[in-house]
Amino acid sequence: MHIKLTNVKINYEIIGNGRPLILIHGNQEDLHIFDCLVKTLKDTYQIYAIDSRNHGQSSKHINVSYDAMTEDLYEFINKLHINKPSILGFSDGGVIALKLAIKAPNLVDKMILCGTNYHYKGLDKKTYKAILKSYKKTFNPLVKLMLEEPKITKKTIKKIDVKTLIVVGQHDVIKSRHTQKLHHMIKKSELLILEHKTHDDYIVDKDDLTSIIKRFV
Repeated sequence: MHIKLTNVKINYEIIGNGRPLILIHGNQEDLHIFDCLVKTLKDTYQIYAIDSRNHGQSSKHINVSYDAMTEDLYEFINKLHINKPSILGFSDGGVIALKLAIKAPNLVDKMILCGTNYHYKGLDKKTYKAILKSYKKTFNPLVKLMLEEPKITKKTIKKIDVKTLIVVGQHDVIKSRHTQKLHHMIKKSELLILEHKTHDDYIVDKDDLTSIIKRFV
């Protein structure tokens, strides 16, 4: 189904019953990366799975910044009157969740940030070079986004007062020290490092996080 926001139409699904949990995918993905996870969570949570603007079946807009996507999420929650949802954001989805917690600290109950960087320099050099090479071939604005954003300041992050679980693969594309810094800056955060995992092999089309989510949210 779709909801009309100020600048875009957002495609979303509502599945299950229980406490509200919003799932936000990463760059160039859609809500269906969570299908396996949704099946194991739908009896415990009312899940809102969203296609971000310029992704999936949501409409396209010239502005594909994280700020714009955060504004979409803020408007989505308020328009649907979702009371104190928890948010799981993967990769770019985690950036959006972070920015929402900064913009509207009282709107969110808890956050789970999976493979999330708060600054584009948090990507390891090999990954950054690969993204740059891809952009030079495609000129895809979504790829360009990862080269220039996010740029969330440490001062701003330290103000976050939302209980947060930071999940990262042992072999993630996010630098380990970058993740550690994020953990130390969010005072109400826990850090979970998944052994032998990469950036996305525990979340895309997987239900590995089921017990972790149920414990935390």
